Amino acid sequence: MILLTVGTQLPFDRLVDIVDRAAPALSEEVVAQIGDSDLEPRNLRWQRSVDPNEFERRFIAARLIVGHAGIGTVLMALRNNKALIVMPRRAALREHRNDHQMATCRALTDRPGVYVAYDEATLVELLRSDLEPPGVDGHGSRREAFIGSVVDVIRRL
Repeated sequence: MILLTVGTQLPFDRLVDIVDRAAPALSEEVVAQIGDSDLEPRNLRWQRSVDPNEFERRFIAARLIVGHAGIGTVLMALRNNKALIVMPRRAALREHRNDHQMATCRALTDRPGVYVAYDEATLVELLRSDLEPPGVDGHGSRREAFIGSVVDVIRRL
């Protein structure tokens, strides 16, 4: 299962729409928490909000997490050793007040288990890929490297 989450503070219709349109071509179900959105996805099993305990169960069950570049989503993926695709909200598109999520994505680029999609084509390509989580890869702990990178990002913010 793929879990799409946009967080609880703001809708992220662009991300939800892209994943909804890509879902029929994917080989697994997509479950989504879409927030306070006017969208009603047609190809996802979705809810606007999810009870925190249920959300955690879904997060743990998911093979892949797709979300906005919120640090809470990044940390939860780390804690649960999940591959994570992040797409930043963009201030120019009125998805957020500023571009701090762009800065977060730049800082997470090339980090183990985190895959950044700045545009629709990249997001769809990543959704169709077999992505590695931040766990051990045989060359040292990718998870430890990921933890270090998240700590670096938080310090820079």
